[in-house]
Amino acid sequence: MKKVQWGVLSTARIGTAKVIPGLQKSQWCEVRAIASRSDAAARAAADELGIPLAYGSYEALLEDPSIEAVYNPLPNHLHVPLTLAAARAGKHVLCEKPIAITADEAAQLREVAGHVHVMEAFMVRFHPQWLRAREIVRSGVLGELRSVQGAFSYFNEDPSNIRNLPDIGGGALLDIGCYPIVAGRFFFEAEPMRVMALVDRDPRFGVDRSVSALADFGAGRQLSFSVSTQSVPFQRLQLFGSKKRLELRIPFNAPQGESVQIFLDDGSRLADAAAQPETLPPCDQYALQGDAFSKVIRGELALPYGVDDAVQNMRIIDAMFRSEKSGAWEGV
Repeated sequence: MKKVQWGVLSTARIGTAKVIPGLQKSQWCEVRAIASRSDAAARAAADELGIPLAYGSYEALLEDPSIEAVYNPLPNHLHVPLTLAAARAGKHVLCEKPIAITADEAAQLREVAGHVHVMEAFMVRFHPQWLRAREIVRSGVLGELRSVQGAFSYFNEDPSNIRNLPDIGGGALLDIGCYPIVAGRFFFEAEPMRVMALVDRDPRFGVDRSVSALADFGAGRQLSFSVSTQSVPFQRLQLFGSKKRLELRIPFNAPQGESVQIFLDDGSRLADAAAQPETLPPCDQYALQGDAFSKVIRGELALPYGVDDAVQNMRIIDAMFRSEKSGAWEGV
């Protein structure tokens, strides 16, 4: 299969530090171009990463006929506009999460979904630890999956950081709360019917700095999580069944090119050491995501997560923000 020729919009750190190196290690991706709002920034990033072409505007990259797929890691408020522009230029788009700021905005992407492939970049869904964990859930080893619990936090008080700017989609729920929401949907293989959220907003920035939420998936199935942009760095995901518990200790930003472990526990001893580890081989989830999307482009694989999936994730986030205001359960 011929490698897909990729272009990258912006020199955002998530792209230059993680996604581009992952794509460059992948089997079916070739990063051919990078664009920034200035020639100098684009050229510097291209030289550092060994990318052949550098463009001083996003439009110039989109006009390049050799580019087949675009990775969009721009700030949240530019995800939909630039994804639409790329799609209208005939490019397939892997767009960084969250794909939009609201579900209505995300729904605009349905206009182009029938012409090109558009996928939200939740790389975790391609990591072997998530796939193995779902395999264990499906096997019945855990018994009935009753609860998914997640935690994700970091500390950032930089007033100029995009995560602290409310007008362009900052805040904890959009930035990292989207991950445990995806986890609930991924492992329950269902959609929540209603949600409730408790939100604490930073009085200086106006963004949600801490969010705790519940999602009711029906039949007694519950997702609960806490996320924060002003807490000690931490992450964890636990799947509680009627018989056993499964734990992913680095569920979201697993170290690139390293092995990880998942842990199975039957509760017979409460000590953490009683959990039985399973080691998964080294991998790069960004490379795996890039290869999967490239295979979709080449017709070797059906698109696993399209625009409708991304809109649904945004509908859940919207409902949680409504719950913040109403103080009550909100339907999805």
